[in-house]
Amino acid sequence: MLYLDFDGVMHHENVLWHPKKGAYLHVPPGYELFQHASLLAELLEPFPEVQIVLSTSWALQYGVTGAAKRLPEALQRRVIGGTFHSRHMSRSEFQYDKPRGLQVYEDVLRRRPRAWLALDDTNEGWPPEAAGRFIQTDENEGISDPEVLFEIKEKLLEMAGEQH
Repeated sequence: MLYLDFDGVMHHENVLWHPKKGAYLHVPPGYELFQHASLLAELLEPFPEVQIVLSTSWALQYGVTGAAKRLPEALQRRVIGGTFHSRHMSRSEFQYDKPRGLQVYEDVLRRRPRAWLALDDTNEGWPPEAAGRFIQTDENEGISDPEVLFEIKEKLLEMAGEQH
């Protein structure tokens, strides 16, 4: 299972939201929303068993389905849910009170996947139990950073071994 944040992972982290325009990047030229999504689809292609759980505020803003629709079809098919669960936490708790790492880890405890990996640009709130399961991406270059790419490939291979 792959826990996926969007901002700072799929594209530059400086995303703003406008009531009429929706989400948009406020960054230097050369960046665009979801510019690394096809790269992630390519990375996951050899691992058809990997499902995606959205661990992004986009799922709160647009709903899991609406957020997933911004991804390429190859990734959309893998999305099985999000870490925000209105039964388990309030919107305020998700947005402000509970660090992302704890949100992801609590979801892991609920879903109980055999193997999991989280991609996020912040290292805030990741419990010790998440060690080796979390990759911090570059807030500007996301998963396209060469060191991050290498680590993702390594972890996906490890996960594939854990699945069998």
